[in-house]
Amino acid sequence: MNLTTAHHDGPVDQQSSEKLARRGLELRRMSNEMKEFEPWFEAVSRGFLDAEPTDVQRDATHARFDYRRLIGVIDSTGVMPEIPVGTFASWISAVSLPGEHVVTTCAISDVTVAPTHRRRGIARAMMEGELRRAAAVGIPMATLTVTESNIYGRYGFAPAATAGRWIIDAKRASWIGPDYPGRLDFISRAAWRELAPEIFERVRPGRPGEAKMPGGYWDRFAGTRPDVEKPGKRRAVQYTDTEGVVRGVALYAITENKEDFTKSHLEILSLISDDDAAHGALWRFFIDHDLIGEIRMDEGGIHDPVLWMISDQKAAKVTLFDHHYLRILDLPVVLASRTYATPGRFLLDISDPLDITGGRWLIDIDASGSAQISPAPNAVPDGVTEARMGIGELGAIMAGQVSAATLAAAGRIETTAAVALARAFSWHEQARLSFVY
Repeated sequence: MNLTTAHHDGPVDQQSSEKLARRGLELRRMSNEMKEFEPWFEAVSRGFLDAEPTDVQRDATHARFDYRRLIGVIDSTGVMPEIPVGTFASWISAVSLPGEHVVTTCAISDVTVAPTHRRRGIARAMMEGELRRAAAVGIPMATLTVTESNIYGRYGFAPAATAGRWIIDAKRASWIGPDYPGRLDFISRAAWRELAPEIFERVRPGRPGEAKMPGGYWDRFAGTRPDVEKPGKRRAVQYTDTEGVVRGVALYAITENKEDFTKSHLEILSLISDDDAAHGALWRFFIDHDLIGEIRMDEGGIHDPVLWMISDQKAAKVTLFDHHYLRILDLPVVLASRTYATPGRFLLDISDPLDITGGRWLIDIDASGSAQISPAPNAVPDGVTEARMGIGELGAIMAGQVSAATLAAAGRIETTAAVALARAFSWHEQARLSFVY
């Protein structure tokens, strides 16, 4: 049985199942067939404060959800027992770590608990049970994006890739960046749908924190699936270099300002490029766009060079928010699955609130940035720096964006050599996840 099948089709966690059974609830792996998917999807929509899903929304989502493992918590005594009071979805994905390493992960989404069933241990049972299941089948890491940031630390997750929400005053921000020799062209949304995945896959391994795009997401971005509202508002452009190679594509939508048409709003839905020229040229297209007063972009990079390509940096407001959370499930595998910035020898003493992984490990980093991982001896060897932290703190520094020195100053890491640890775990490429699970 391969890893994907073992994860998707495996039974629910016995420990969590028994815990919920004592409260009159059933932890169930839901079928992907419509009979069980429909009430599960209704519960998800309700949990995220959406309207009841239409037939089109239900069918379009169902058609693209076969790859997801669906979990539901059933209260058979309820008025509508077929609709779960708790939902959870996960699937096999992959996340990039520094040095163009890609690690298999369990991506998690659609975690909800009905307001009528709060404080009954439903979320904890689902999360702890599914993390144990993922670790048991050999998945080394779990990942998610969050709606409520204060929930997931208790399970060993921590934010590892911050996102930036950009708002640019287009009237104030004039372009001072380079002129680019390639050309820009409008393309259809269908053409964007064909080009974007190829360019994205060229850059994904080298961008720490970036994840494999889930099924159905490219069509959701492009508006080429039937449940997307007002798909015709989306426009697409491409940048082609002087050799005729498409190096970047962007997708955007404009909302008119009916009180002043020269101050309409432009939202960048996606900007994907594989070199600096394409990235800059696409940004210039937006900065110089006629009749635009404000440009917005969510899930942007926090160190985007566009800030240095406009004449007035005060024209740009960047709001940082925690975005991509990592949770290590197999500590030695993940520690060995990245390149480090500087050599060094560290003894990491890691605690795990769920006892899935952790312990004392010696990490020996050579001049190339490769690491050898081995169980640590009882005594700290000479020349080895010791650091104590939780599994969440280790996950936070794995993508290279969060500084170990910052976490040490915050009391989250105990070490006498925070700077050396921070240098080793840092990385020159900014960590980023460009979408929401």
